[in-house]
Amino acid sequence: MTWVPAECTLPSEERPLRAAEFDELFAAALRELARPEPTLLRLTLDGADAVATATRDLVTRESACCSLFDFTLTRTPDGALQVEVRVPADRADVLDGLAARAAAATAGGPP
Repeated sequence: MTWVPAECTLPSEERPLRAAEFDELFAAALRELARPEPTLLRLTLDGADAVATATRDLVTRESACCSLFDFTLTRTPDGALQVEVRVPADRADVLDGLAARAAAATAGGPP
């Protein structure tokens, strides 16, 4: 859980559950991961309605406890769901951890 920022207000006992939700989302729906800037992570997910609903719910809950994340969800022309995650420049390390977790989940390895 090294990617969880110190600013996170989610109770410690709930953090593994939240991380598991991200892992499940990444393993099931992540199509592409890009890091165009140190403070920007771009995730392209399957565009199914169920994925979009689950993603909106997850990022809404994450935004409520970790205000340093700025999530933007958009549909791509081919119908995929694109999630952009931005963080302040001094917290790029948190984004490093989230990107590593996404890459590991899609590869089937341990986060």
